[in-house]
Amino acid sequence: MATRQQGTDRATGERSGLAAHIAAVQRLRREYRALPADAPVRLAKPTSNLFRFREPTTAPPLDVSAFSGVLSIDPVERLADVGGMTTYEDLVAATLPHGLMPLVVPQLRTITLGGAVTGLGIESSSFRNGLPHESVQEMEILTGGGDVVTATRDNEHADLFHGFPNSYGTLGYGLRLRVELEPVSPYVHLRHLRFHDAAEAMDALARICADAEHDGQPVDFVDGVAFGPDELYLSLARFTDQAPWASDYTGTDIYYRSIQRHAGHGPGDYLTIHDYLWRWDTDWFWCSRAFGTQHPLVRPLWPRSLKRSDVYRGLVAWDRRTDFSRLLNHYRGRRPQEPLIQDVEVGVERGAEFLEFFHAEIGMTPVWMCPLRLREPRPAGAGEGDHVWPLYPLDNDRLYVNFGFWGLVDMKPRQRRAHHNRLVEEEVARLGGHKSLYSDSFYPEDEFWRLYNGPAYSRLKESYDPGGRLLDLYAKCVRNR
Repeated sequence: MATRQQGTDRATGERSGLAAHIAAVQRLRREYRALPADAPVRLAKPTSNLFRFREPTTAPPLDVSAFSGVLSIDPVERLADVGGMTTYEDLVAATLPHGLMPLVVPQLRTITLGGAVTGLGIESSSFRNGLPHESVQEMEILTGGGDVVTATRDNEHADLFHGFPNSYGTLGYGLRLRVELEPVSPYVHLRHLRFHDAAEAMDALARICADAEHDGQPVDFVDGVAFGPDELYLSLARFTDQAPWASDYTGTDIYYRSIQRHAGHGPGDYLTIHDYLWRWDTDWFWCSRAFGTQHPLVRPLWPRSLKRSDVYRGLVAWDRRTDFSRLLNHYRGRRPQEPLIQDVEVGVERGAEFLEFFHAEIGMTPVWMCPLRLREPRPAGAGEGDHVWPLYPLDNDRLYVNFGFWGLVDMKPRQRRAHHNRLVEEEVARLGGHKSLYSDSFYPEDEFWRLYNGPAYSRLKESYDPGGRLLDLYAKCVRNR
């Protein structure tokens, strides 16, 4: 009886949540259409993981707070219906009690489902599960034209479904997504493998990802860190039901430093699945050191609740507004610095070549390395140049490595604007890779549209935002309007 009652209560709650969602969609549609035609369209979001800091506007933002919840979870079919502004932190909190997780959980807690789909997300399950948008079954989208459509792989809005990833809110906004889930175990067991050469590390990465195993043990997650040209690590994790201990990296210990400590000897390391999913968020990978939180005298005093990526990102936003660090460097007589905050995808066969360039020309460490392979097969009858996800045209059946690097680089006199950023953009293009657009970009317009499939984007823009109500992709991601 209790089980039946619980099922009834859940069904009632889901119907109530769906009714509230429908009402919120109708309200948002009215508000969108009521905006002045010349007013910029902005969303009122409490957090952001973009690193394009735009000037504030006096136009009222759209209130999308009603789209920040989990509408339903079907543990049998392993599906979740989720508001587009729901954070992965909230979704994971709702799915783990069912022994489930999203197929790809981006590494920062406050990344939203809609943000990971209209932008791009990645994590250590991406070598087997692709990118977050590939586990979406349907999307409800408020288009630039003011309509609300439901897009799937094979309905009348299939072009929007496949073109939505990497559109960054320039075609519309995701209001509801139905996403696949997968079973998890309570713990993961980690092994960290050290390599002294980038080519050797890339060869091992290709083998491990192809076999999903290493030394006779299954591999469910893979990522890695390059601390220097001759110090690279691959971190392999597998699900396990039991663990002799579970490490905690939300206190005084620091996760990325544990990689060096555990590599090559001993039984490896164990984390709860919850702590594994958020292992990078506590210190924003390693970027929390810029705020002194990794100093042994500061770290015990910094509250656990404030060891979060959104807190650090807020501090960076404050610094951008006040120009504090630039002025401090100026008065200290230090060289100007260029922010270099990027994620790029390069084929694994050219990964060592990229790292050689990066260490020689940029010199920033550590560098995150995360393999990915598209999950979605190429449609039958597709041409040689056709891509499943046209605005971020990666090749099917090719293993890529995401290289992530985030920090400041000293500039020299008479260097061109965004010197190091342009070096990276040019090298990634030379290697046949692609760069994510969540941060600053500096492409000339013709090069940008060549790399990000301008013709396909123009067709989508004409269909779903014929009046140009939203910015186009170049204006938003490069001109930063």
